[in-house]
Amino acid sequence: MYITYLKLKNWRNFREAEAIFAHHSYIIGPNASGKSNLLDVFRFLRDVCKPAGGGLQKAVEDRGGISKLRCLHARRDPEVRIEVHFSDRMDATSPSWRYVLGFKPEGTGAHRLLVSTEEVWQGERRILSRPDEYDKKDGQLLTETHLEQTRANGRFRAIADYFSGVTYLHLIPQLLKFGDKIGGNRLEDDPFGQGFLERIAKCPEKTRDKRLAKISKALSAAVPQFRELRFKPDAVTGRPHLEALYEHYRPHAGWQREDHFSDGTLRLLGILWSLLEGNSLLLLEEPELSLHQAVVEQIPLLIHGIQRGIKIRRQIMISTHSQVILGNEGIDAHGVVVLEPGQEGTQVRPVNEAEQQGLDAGLTVADAVLPQTRPQGAEQLSLW
Repeated sequence: MYITYLKLKNWRNFREAEAIFAHHSYIIGPNASGKSNLLDVFRFLRDVCKPAGGGLQKAVEDRGGISKLRCLHARRDPEVRIEVHFSDRMDATSPSWRYVLGFKPEGTGAHRLLVSTEEVWQGERRILSRPDEYDKKDGQLLTETHLEQTRANGRFRAIADYFSGVTYLHLIPQLLKFGDKIGGNRLEDDPFGQGFLERIAKCPEKTRDKRLAKISKALSAAVPQFRELRFKPDAVTGRPHLEALYEHYRPHAGWQREDHFSDGTLRLLGILWSLLEGNSLLLLEEPELSLHQAVVEQIPLLIHGIQRGIKIRRQIMISTHSQVILGNEGIDAHGVVVLEPGQEGTQVRPVNEAEQQGLDAGLTVADAVLPQTRPQGAEQLSLW
């Protein structure tokens, strides 16, 4: 399945917003416009339906409570509402599934966080509508969604399974290189890559070797003198490691462990592994960080190439303000989501008519669309 449409009400930066997504979507906008917050919608829904340690209450609590989650521009209507449409094909004219979740604090009494709306549509048939008669008899039931309950989501488990597989990656190389020295507790789901090597270690050997071989081929084109990548646990401690072989005048003298990899190599490696790791939604935040412009320029083509031949390709949403990435001529304008901050919250829009005319004339997204997201007064920074 693929997510084709999102509608938000009172979610963080967005008082009212709608977005249409493609197989590969590029979310662009100025700093603090809400790119990360838009991606967080899907992480939130993943957290709601986690099989263990999830649920609506914890997902909201982990984000600082409803007061931190609700848009500051929400005035008389306190409900936060999310609507997601799914299709089996990106070119489908109507969704195969629709999921709607609304929640708000209880007005009186214990001030609990309650589900105000939960609906599931399969095609044109509504198969869940809450609050229902059971909720009206026992208000405590509204503290939980049906999405998070295995006994209740049987008729639409495909949605719960999809959200459970959502992956977010913003790999921070230093956490991977110096994880043992830094110590401390890892965040749940490890979005910053501290446990990345453990993820690779848990992969079946045959699948792991096949993925690493494909990644090696990609890295050899992007990293100077790179020749081969292999998985090799420490002989004493058993701790997982990756080793890379670089060209050297002495045979077999160029093997290096991951703590000697460049930051860019580690970030690129993490992106490539994630592209091959699953078939649900992948969220990438600013993949251009730490990478040379020549490599960044190829990211859209790299994403397409690494997934070539995979039966079910991952849907990918990328937040970026990189002119180099968006300068790629292969980016589909239908996959561009533009964020525009305003007095009443951030607006979300597709490519407009004027921008489309520029694209039709041969301009890239970087030329026709990205300049519209330039912060007003940015040139004033040089005066400080």
